[in-house]
Amino acid sequence: MMNQTNEALTDFQRKVYEACSQIPAGKVSTYGLLAKAISCGSAQAVGQALKVNPFAPEVPCHRVVKTDRSIGGFFGQREGAEVTRKVNLLKEEGVKFDERGRVAQGQLWAFSREG
Repeated sequence: MMNQTNEALTDFQRKVYEACSQIPAGKVSTYGLLAKAISCGSAQAVGQALKVNPFAPEVPCHRVVKTDRSIGGFFGQREGAEVTRKVNLLKEEGVKFDERGRVAQGQLWAFSREG
């Protein structure tokens, strides 16, 4: 997964990317659940790490959404082409959306307590 760029990562970024890599195709998690999985109290800090993810799409940051299941941001953008690309990536993986454009119920993936 992470190779030569790995040396430039902070320990925090490494934790975020390793946890994010566990989210399977066709599922999403939230910034908050990912933060909790790595014992971090800040969903925003997780979002900041994902914003600069050098390993996308191998580290699937597109599979992380807001707690209310709305799409959130993608590559530092909250609207426009990048957010559309995030939605399209999720749809290609089989993620369903409700009539409000939020990830449908039942698509949420929870991190195991083992890791």
